[in-house]
Amino acid sequence: MVVSTSAIFAQDEQLEVKGKVLYKDQVNSLKPPVPILDVPQSVSVITDEDIKLQGFRQIGDLIRYTPGVNTSQGEGHRDAVVFRGVRSTADFYQDGVRDDVQYYRSLYNVEQVEILKGGDALLFGRGGTGGLINRVSKTAQIGETFSSFDTGVDSFGGGDFAIDGNMIVSDNVAFRLNVHVDSLANHRDMFDGDRVGVNPTMKFQVNSATTIDLSYEYADHERFVDRGIPTDDVSGGTMRPIEAMKDIVFGTKDLNKTTLEANILKGSLNHNYSDTGKLNLSVTANDFRKLYQNLYVSDYTASMGAKMDGYRDVTMRESLVISLSNINEFDRGTLAVGFEMVDTENNNYRYNTYFSSTRDDNEIFMPVRGMNFNVANGNLTNRRTLETGGLTDADVTQDQVTYVDYISDLNNKSDTDIEVTSVYLQGNIDLADQWKMILGGRYDEVETTIKQYGKTTDALGRGAENGTNPSVTKKDSLFSPRFGLIFKPQENMSLYLSYSEAFQPRSGEQYKTFSGDSDKFNPDVFENTELGFKYDMDSGLSLAVAYFMGEQTKATAYDNGTGEVTSEIGLEIDGFELTLNGQVNDNNAIRFGLASVDATASKGVGAAREIPELTYSLWYTHQASDMFAISLGATYQDESFVGSETGPVLPDYTRLDMAMTITPTENDVVRINIENLSDTTYYPHSHSNHQVSVGESQNVRVSYSKRF
Repeated sequence: MVVSTSAIFAQDEQLEVKGKVLYKDQVNSLKPPVPILDVPQSVSVITDEDIKLQGFRQIGDLIRYTPGVNTSQGEGHRDAVVFRGVRSTADFYQDGVRDDVQYYRSLYNVEQVEILKGGDALLFGRGGTGGLINRVSKTAQIGETFSSFDTGVDSFGGGDFAIDGNMIVSDNVAFRLNVHVDSLANHRDMFDGDRVGVNPTMKFQVNSATTIDLSYEYADHERFVDRGIPTDDVSGGTMRPIEAMKDIVFGTKDLNKTTLEANILKGSLNHNYSDTGKLNLSVTANDFRKLYQNLYVSDYTASMGAKMDGYRDVTMRESLVISLSNINEFDRGTLAVGFEMVDTENNNYRYNTYFSSTRDDNEIFMPVRGMNFNVANGNLTNRRTLETGGLTDADVTQDQVTYVDYISDLNNKSDTDIEVTSVYLQGNIDLADQWKMILGGRYDEVETTIKQYGKTTDALGRGAENGTNPSVTKKDSLFSPRFGLIFKPQENMSLYLSYSEAFQPRSGEQYKTFSGDSDKFNPDVFENTELGFKYDMDSGLSLAVAYFMGEQTKATAYDNGTGEVTSEIGLEIDGFELTLNGQVNDNNAIRFGLASVDATASKGVGAAREIPELTYSLWYTHQASDMFAISLGATYQDESFVGSETGPVLPDYTRLDMAMTITPTENDVVRINIENLSDTTYYPHSHSNHQVSVGESQNVRVSYSKRF
């Protein structure tokens, strides 16, 4: 297999802890970092070897095999996750730094992916309300020379190529380069795309106590935006996806697309100023340019057809993040004190689609056997027929030609400045030989200024910019505590109780607007209480069981005109998780996860959306010989509500996967991954009632890795 960074650098020590140590704990340590066994929180870690073995290509693939977390559609243009019932498109981090622009993240330069569950703002700040995902990047390694490449193709027509090389510049300087190129394809007609990523890094060993890491990453992505298919009453009173439409794509290559260009520059300094003291400084500057435009089904009935809507959305975001932490070790514990400053400028504008026939942002099309979109000279042809029934000849006398554009009807435009200043303190304390405690808190000041641009509407119903509304500034100050108590009856076993909080300002995840008068209200607060058990077995297996309770509290004004503010419970959730990961013996390994979740929304009024009650996953690998290994995988997702419990339902499903690994030499690896082995039709998620994603059909991917 391709050698991983951790296997190359300090081999004996790192192999022992690979996949069992969190990035933040590794950075904030002088001695061997805190193992996950002693972290009072549910954590899933996916290493680079796991990514290659299971053929993962994006964040959503990892989520499918992670208990307590499931995917949301993300409108076909972004990673979107539901952490224990809390939906998020922004709780993503790279090397502990916020990565909250909406896009699909690549995995080519990833050492490991950490999925932390339960709201916890202590080390990461605002957001992370139900959990978070942190990608740990590969970095240059001093004193080592190695290189490798990976390439693969699949039966959909997609392909990928990646290189990873590390070289010695001098005794104290190393350079590493990761590059990837992907051509995207799947089972859906018209879907295609490509991704390019380039990530050079350098490491400088200034002296025995000081290292500096520098990294630059460039990303250029483009892909088709697929918003899925509608639902209808196909099962005697319950709205479900219309299986007869599973091959229909609503939109065209020209009208449905997303693009991303990103430049990310990072630098970090680690300095051990004494045997018991360490200073960490990191600076990250990034510039994102994101565009997406699409058509989608906003309403559907068999007699009316599909009502189409759409929009064009552009985000330009620049951020500067400076983090400083000081760690001191004492006889009975470790104390970390940190400071963070975030300065973000976000410019966003959105245009409605404009149909020339309706002089509006929507139009009705009749889908028959397949959605017949014909694009010629910029026109979209609406072909109506009698085949669906319920229409007269007068309704379908001729095709209706509609011109669609995305730049003549302005919906809204905003410029936003966000300034965040944070300080935090965390202590890891050894109370006694068998008792440990984690105690800390974080204080955040978030100042958000949003400038909304006014608009006017012309006689044809099109909006245009007209002046600027007064900017609105909202200042939030919040303290987020964290407490954990760990009992270790033996060194490889722990029982824990933890409580933590996180918050979300009323400007939301993407800072585009304050909703109504919500600029006057306090942030939403998310609480997480967890009771768990972890056990590292001598064979190499790790068992973790957790029971959790979560609650979202949000400030709301009374409707009596007094402006008096109270609080209400927006979400209540409880459940349990079970994971079993690791080596059963020398020839067999297993990754098993199960989660059961019960959630109610708005003070227990109804079931929460996009939360399957039961999910589980299993990945089993048998090393038949030194040259050959076979793996079998299965994932199950219970039915869930698209929106309210009286609306459409996504059916439950089981998907089977398979992989074979062939290693003719220690430097060559051939992998064959078969996804959706039984070619099951399933619907993993939906953005709204008539935008249900169709899961991938059977796909075979063959890849080859070469190490030099």
